[in-house]
Amino acid sequence: MRPPPPAALRLDPAECRRLLDPTTYLEGVPFELFAKLRRERPVIWVEEPAIGDLSAGPGFWFVTGHRDVQTVLGDPGSYSSSLGGTQTRDPSTPEALRYVRRMMLNMDPPEHTRLRRLLTRSFTPRAVAQLEDRIRGHARALVARATGGRSAGRLDFVKDLAADLPLLTLAEILGVPTEDRLLLFDWSNRVIGFQDAEYATSAVFDGGSGTAMAREALRRRPRPDPSGRMPDPRTREGMPDLYHYAHLLAESKRRTPGDDVMSILLAERDDEGGSLSVEEFENMFWLFAVAGNETLRNGLPGAAIGLMEYPAEQRRLRGQPELLASAMDELLRWWTPVMTFRRTAAGDATLAGTSIRAGDKMVVSFSSANRDETVFERPDALRLDRQPNPHLAFGYGPHYCLGAHLARVQMRALFAEVFERMGTIEPDGPPALLRSNFQRGVKRLPIRWSRGR
Repeated sequence: MRPPPPAALRLDPAECRRLLDPTTYLEGVPFELFAKLRRERPVIWVEEPAIGDLSAGPGFWFVTGHRDVQTVLGDPGSYSSSLGGTQTRDPSTPEALRYVRRMMLNMDPPEHTRLRRLLTRSFTPRAVAQLEDRIRGHARALVARATGGRSAGRLDFVKDLAADLPLLTLAEILGVPTEDRLLLFDWSNRVIGFQDAEYATSAVFDGGSGTAMAREALRRRPRPDPSGRMPDPRTREGMPDLYHYAHLLAESKRRTPGDDVMSILLAERDDEGGSLSVEEFENMFWLFAVAGNETLRNGLPGAAIGLMEYPAEQRRLRGQPELLASAMDELLRWWTPVMTFRRTAAGDATLAGTSIRAGDKMVVSFSSANRDETVFERPDALRLDRQPNPHLAFGYGPHYCLGAHLARVQMRALFAEVFERMGTIEPDGPPALLRSNFQRGVKRLPIRWSRGR
């Protein structure tokens, strides 16, 4: 283990604990701490003490400035996704590290380039156009169902609207039967919400209305041990139901291809004439089922919170629907669903005047970078017409989110329907936030709405 840097380069122990403790984020993101770090020490060493079920780690460099975050994410040769994976805490065993390295999210070029190219080719213009049409239809049906033709009412924005739209979209992309979509809900809960007792054991899908594939997967769903703990969902062994379903789905699609993106992907050939292996498909399915769901599922209620905190901006958006495109990017910047990602220094380097050693962990803060006052004027304020808006909510560099376009389409579609059918939205109680230091999640968001306002 590397010796710690000098005290002047290290974050205060109390602030380390505040930064890392997932309970901190039940009250909100510590933006004032991030602002202080950007001013005083934009690249700072953070110790990793054991906190709750999280074991101690070797420590990492925490990167808070927008330009420095871009530098780390934009240079995979210097800052690797593969060496240690992309999660802050190190994989628990060498085998766990080997497992995460087989996922596209944790690859460097050229392996990452090959898989990304195959996936990009699968999002054909025809497939994307069909998805956009279906997204608008799903948004229209969801809001119509939630409002029931009434002119006013109350609902849970997460449960009644935000949770289902990305699930329906993902089912279209993956070719998952609609009746199985709540499997995706449970899987993403367990992975992203592993620090939250409510989400770690998520088992909403009961299989009663699911397919035979779903029932097969359910037989492999892990159960809590006598102490109430679930197996680590960031390992293959922790998600046997997801991987078995993905295997069965791939077999089905090879026999009977559909017009979904995953069917197209399975038929694609790389530059050497090779195709996607079974393991690569299963890992790709994991990436879509989890990452493709959770960011938008939290971005949608996060956007609603922003619009309710800034009612003048909400009125402005209702009156100027042409602002929807820029507004969605600003709402994502303001909320920033994914708060951090990790890289590992491939060699000695210097960042913001700080000496980095080969093997050091680098944890970039999207939440901080998206509030950088040197890039965004009045960064804590919500300004729906903000231009330019170089936010990093979808990442940066070779791993920039492939689903960014469809995420924006879903946000625009849902809020267009909300303003059309629901009018004004206002808080009807405090939101319930996710206990997580990685995802800025919203579990419940009670609102009231009225078309007469």
